[in-house]
Amino acid sequence: MGVQTDSVVSELEFALVVADADPIKVSANLRYDVRDPYAVCISFDAGTADRIEWTFARELLDQGLWQPTGDGDVKIWPRGNSVVVALCSPSGRAVLETPRAPVADFVARIQRLVPSGQESAFVDIDRELAALLS
Repeated sequence: MGVQTDSVVSELEFALVVADADPIKVSANLRYDVRDPYAVCISFDAGTADRIEWTFARELLDQGLWQPTGDGDVKIWPRGNSVVVALCSPSGRAVLETPRAPVADFVARIQRLVPSGQESAFVDIDRELAALLS
Protein backbone atom coordinates (compact mmCIF):
# COMPACT_ATOMS: atom_id res chain seq x y z
CA MET A 1 0.00 0.00 0.00
CA GLY A 2 1.44 3.39 -1.05
CA VAL A 3 1.76 6.32 1.30
CA GLN A 4 -0.21 9.41 0.27
CA THR A 5 1.44 12.71 1.05
CA ASP A 6 0.05 16.23 0.92
CA SER A 7 3.36 18.04 0.56
CA VAL A 8 6.75 17.99 -1.13
CA VAL A 9 9.91 19.39 0.47
CA SER A 10 13.39 19.65 -1.06
CA GLU A 11 16.56 20.82 0.64
CA LEU A 12 18.70 22.88 -1.75
CA GLU A 13 21.84 24.95 -1.66
CA PHE A 14 21.88 28.27 -3.48
CA ALA A 15 24.74 30.60 -4.27
CA LEU A 16 23.90 34.19 -3.37
CA VAL A 17 25.43 36.29 -6.13
CA VAL A 18 27.29 39.25 -4.63
CA ALA A 19 28.75 42.07 -6.73
CA ASP A 20 32.56 42.11 -6.74
CA ALA A 21 32.79 39.10 -4.39
CA ASP A 22 32.59 35.34 -4.39
CA PRO A 23 29.07 33.87 -4.14
CA ILE A 24 27.84 33.05 -0.64
CA LYS A 25 26.34 29.59 -0.04
CA VAL A 26 22.80 29.69 1.34
CA SER A 27 20.74 26.68 2.44
CA ALA A 28 17.08 26.67 1.47
CA ASN A 29 13.93 24.55 1.53
CA LEU A 30 11.50 24.42 -1.36
CA ARG A 31 8.03 23.44 -0.12
CA TYR A 32 4.72 22.65 -1.79
CA ASP A 33 1.49 21.86 0.03
CA VAL A 34 -1.75 20.74 -1.66
CA ARG A 35 -3.69 23.03 0.71
CA ASP A 36 -2.25 25.94 -1.32
CA PRO A 37 -2.09 24.21 -4.71
CA TYR A 38 -1.13 27.24 -6.79
CA ALA A 39 1.92 28.23 -4.73
CA VAL A 40 5.39 27.12 -3.73
CA CYS A 41 7.38 28.45 -0.81
CA ILE A 42 11.12 28.90 -0.58
CA SER A 43 12.67 29.41 2.83
CA PHE A 44 16.29 30.54 3.21
CA ASP A 45 18.54 30.05 6.21
CA ALA A 46 19.40 33.60 7.28
CA GLY A 47 22.11 32.47 9.69
CA THR A 48 19.90 33.23 12.69
CA ALA A 49 16.82 31.58 14.22
CA ASP A 50 14.77 33.46 11.61
CA ARG A 51 14.34 32.24 8.06
CA ILE A 52 13.59 34.39 5.02
CA GLU A 53 10.51 33.04 3.30
CA TRP A 54 9.00 33.78 -0.10
CA THR A 55 5.78 32.34 -1.54
CA PHE A 56 5.07 32.58 -5.25
CA ALA A 57 3.19 30.86 -8.07
CA ARG A 58 4.31 27.31 -8.75
CA GLU A 59 3.95 28.11 -12.44
CA LEU A 60 6.91 30.52 -12.17
CA LEU A 61 9.17 27.75 -10.94
CA ASP A 62 8.04 25.36 -13.67
CA GLN A 63 8.40 27.92 -16.49
CA GLY A 64 11.66 29.27 -15.08
CA LEU A 65 13.31 25.93 -15.76
CA TRP A 66 12.89 26.58 -19.50
CA GLN A 67 12.62 30.34 -20.08
CA PRO A 68 12.86 33.67 -18.26
CA THR A 69 9.64 34.29 -16.35
CA GLY A 70 8.21 36.67 -13.77
CA ASP A 71 7.24 40.33 -13.90
CA GLY A 72 7.13 41.33 -10.26
CA ASP A 73 9.09 40.59 -7.12
CA VAL A 74 10.10 37.08 -8.24
CA LYS A 75 11.91 36.36 -11.50
CA ILE A 76 13.29 32.97 -12.51
CA TRP A 77 15.34 31.93 -15.52
CA PRO A 78 17.57 29.10 -16.70
CA ARG A 79 21.34 29.62 -17.01
CA GLY A 80 23.18 26.62 -18.38
CA ASN A 81 22.72 23.77 -15.89
CA SER A 82 21.44 26.18 -13.23
CA VAL A 83 18.32 28.10 -12.33
CA VAL A 84 18.53 31.71 -11.21
CA VAL A 85 15.99 33.21 -8.80
CA ALA A 86 15.88 36.98 -8.38
CA LEU A 87 13.91 38.32 -5.43
CA CYS A 88 13.07 41.97 -4.87
CA SER A 89 11.44 43.56 -1.84
CA PRO A 90 11.40 47.01 -0.24
CA SER A 91 14.24 45.87 2.03
CA GLY A 92 16.52 44.73 -0.79
CA ARG A 93 17.29 42.43 -3.70
CA ALA A 94 18.86 39.03 -3.94
CA VAL A 95 19.99 36.98 -6.92
CA LEU A 96 20.47 33.29 -6.16
CA GLU A 97 21.59 30.40 -8.32
CA THR A 98 21.19 26.65 -7.83
CA PRO A 99 21.66 23.53 -9.96
CA ARG A 100 18.71 22.89 -12.28
CA ALA A 101 18.34 19.13 -11.64
CA PRO A 102 17.07 19.31 -8.02
CA VAL A 103 14.60 22.06 -8.96
CA ALA A 104 13.36 20.02 -11.95
CA ASP A 105 12.95 17.01 -9.64
CA PHE A 106 10.93 19.13 -7.17
CA VAL A 107 8.68 20.37 -9.98
CA ALA A 108 8.18 16.80 -11.25
CA ARG A 109 7.23 15.65 -7.76
CA ILE A 110 4.61 18.39 -7.32
CA GLN A 111 3.27 17.65 -10.81
CA ARG A 112 2.69 14.04 -9.75
CA LEU A 113 0.93 15.22 -6.59
CA VAL A 114 -1.20 17.93 -8.29
CA PRO A 115 -0.95 18.05 -12.10
CA SER A 116 -0.85 21.49 -13.73
CA GLY A 117 -4.37 22.61 -14.54
CA GLN A 118 -5.86 20.46 -11.76
CA GLU A 119 -5.10 22.83 -8.87
CA SER A 120 -8.71 23.99 -8.48
CA ALA A 121 -9.78 20.45 -7.54
CA PHE A 122 -7.61 20.80 -4.41
CA VAL A 123 -9.00 24.16 -3.22
CA ASP A 124 -11.35 23.95 -0.23
CA ILE A 125 -13.72 26.81 -1.12
CA ASP A 126 -15.55 26.66 2.22
CA ARG A 127 -12.29 26.91 4.18
CA GLU A 128 -11.06 29.78 1.98
CA LEU A 129 -14.32 31.71 2.41
CA ALA A 130 -14.29 31.15 6.16
CA ALA A 131 -10.72 32.47 6.32
CA LEU A 132 -11.66 35.56 4.30
CA LEU A 133 -14.72 36.30 6.41
CA SER A 134 -13.10 35.78 9.81
